[in-house]
Amino acid sequence: MAPKPNSADGRTRSSIQIFIVVGLCCFFYILGAWQRSGFGKGDSIALEMTKRGADCNIVPTLNFETHHAGEVGGVDDSEKPKSFEPCAPRYVDYTPCQDQRRAMTFPRNNMIYRERHCPREDEKLHCLIPAPKGYVTPFPWPKSRDYVPFANAPYKALTVEKAIQNWIQYEGNVFRFPGGGTQFPQGADKYIDQLASVIPITNGTVRTALDTGCGVASWGAYLWSRNVLAMSFAPRDSHEAQVQFALERGVPAVIGVLGTIKMPYPSRAFDMAHCSRCLIPWGANDGMYLKEVDRVLRPGGYWVLSGPPINWRTNYKAWQRPKEELEEEQQKIEDTAKLLCWEKKHEKGEIAIWQKRVNDKSCGGRQDDSQASFCDAGEANDVWLLKLLQCLKLGFKVGTCNVDGYLFSNFIKANRVTTQQSCDPYVRYKKMDQCITPYPDVSSSDEVAGGELKPFPERLFAVPPRVASGSVPGVSVETYQEDNHNWKKHVAAYKKINRLIDTGRYRNILDMNAGLGGFAAALDSPKLWVMNVMPTIAEKDTLGVIFERGLIGIYHDWCEAFSTYPRTYDLIHANGLFSLYKDKCNLEDILLEMDRILRPEGAVIFRDEVDVLIKVKKITAGMRWDTKMVDHEDGPLVPEKILVAVKQYWVVGGNTTSSE
Repeated sequence: MAPKPNSADGRTRSSIQIFIVVGLCCFFYILGAWQRSGFGKGDSIALEMTKRGADCNIVPTLNFETHHAGEVGGVDDSEKPKSFEPCAPRYVDYTPCQDQRRAMTFPRNNMIYRERHCPREDEKLHCLIPAPKGYVTPFPWPKSRDYVPFANAPYKALTVEKAIQNWIQYEGNVFRFPGGGTQFPQGADKYIDQLASVIPITNGTVRTALDTGCGVASWGAYLWSRNVLAMSFAPRDSHEAQVQFALERGVPAVIGVLGTIKMPYPSRAFDMAHCSRCLIPWGANDGMYLKEVDRVLRPGGYWVLSGPPINWRTNYKAWQRPKEELEEEQQKIEDTAKLLCWEKKHEKGEIAIWQKRVNDKSCGGRQDDSQASFCDAGEANDVWLLKLLQCLKLGFKVGTCNVDGYLFSNFIKANRVTTQQSCDPYVRYKKMDQCITPYPDVSSSDEVAGGELKPFPERLFAVPPRVASGSVPGVSVETYQEDNHNWKKHVAAYKKINRLIDTGRYRNILDMNAGLGGFAAALDSPKLWVMNVMPTIAEKDTLGVIFERGLIGIYHDWCEAFSTYPRTYDLIHANGLFSLYKDKCNLEDILLEMDRILRPEGAVIFRDEVDVLIKVKKITAGMRWDTKMVDHEDGPLVPEKILVAVKQYWVVGGNTTSSE
């Protein structure tokens, strides 16, 4: 006979069951509250994607030349997205801030008309820039160095104007670039060999270079094989499409000019600067242009000048210029170089090379020179007036607005504009200084001012001197190393999403919010280069750190158009950019600018908060882009997501590749 159940045991089991049920209820209540709080706001999207069978981590056959549209839960499809129409065919090579018609309304002295002059809000285009008929994906590197499809930049003027200088030749349906230049018609390689007999180009000491007035950038193109990364610039002027040719070749370049405003680079950025018959009047304006080169040249760096006025005694007749004029020009250069405490290392033929001292200990007496006025050390990286303009817009009086030690009344006086004009987009950039940028302090005569750099490629992941010294507030050695670790993980995830990364398909890459340069460093490859952009509104200015890693970059405000031609980049990366610019300017304008500078069938990777990406996805739905939302590599519970996109192929008057 079975014993009677013990009533006390039953009550105990009942109590335990009640306790478990109550505990589970509390747990799911807390979990639900946590998700609603925003920390788990990606979960509903992940759940919806799972229900629909979407793979959140790998997009099959993601070559971004087919269509990869994805559905995402949480997007309101009840409202039809705005559809952007193609711009008129005449805008096929439109550069908003270097528009030729607008440029001609500005003064020509000091190249002011060739500087950035961006459209006002009511002048901006709200359409999609078309590609020219017949446009094709550029050749992969290194073939692209020597050949560019004619249809991509159908301009023959340089083939005639520079025919004897070996710049460019037209051959059937392609342009061929023999590697020549005005100063090196026999080829850039032989010319670089000459420089390398004086400058340590081959051992990693020289990694970053600046080419002023670059032509079609053959100097930078041939430096690539020597592991030197050159930033080339030239104006959009009578030499039609020279920067466009450089970019189609796969060489880093921007539209730019030495005029009256500072170059958009930090101090102590480049290991070498170069001018080959660049037509810049180096001795003019009390050596102001040489002083600006000195600002961006690293202590111990080199400046190369080839062409007039070097060796004027032999060449003045061939140059068809008076020898007195050339003699005076060279003397002004020599005097300014002496004032800057540069050491002349070489002069032979038409090439002269100077080296900047590693510190100012050997520049005795310069402080007492009446011609040597020194800039405020804290203003060495101030190249953009955005902060000052924001200060004025916030209602500060002109006499009291002080940002980064720069009094706004001084800005008004220096730029000769009214307070009303100062808020105009035409006056957003800081004027070039007549003063000399001081060296950072050193404790001994052999110490490199600002810190000594490792040779490349070791410097790519070595701790940069600006980080080691604590010069960047909020960036420590630990945070720098953690950032590197995170970006190696992020880039590994990107390569799983898009298997064409680092295959040669994407040569020209843009990072719109570069931070410490971790994305570019993790992606480093001889098949590609990255333009690292430091937004002028970023909380931390880390562009100097990026250059110290042996990478290149530029300051820019994404409320304005970038200084480049349409269809410049194969791949664009935007990490946290739209959160950064939220309420700063129209996100639609930023996306349209991204579309302008992205090649047909190019790719975009957005990394941001999910609610921001939903807004971005909605706008891109009307831009002839195919998009797909992807989970963070750490899983669906992370609120940061990845949005991948492909720009459809379409040309003037043509159809798109979309299957929709």
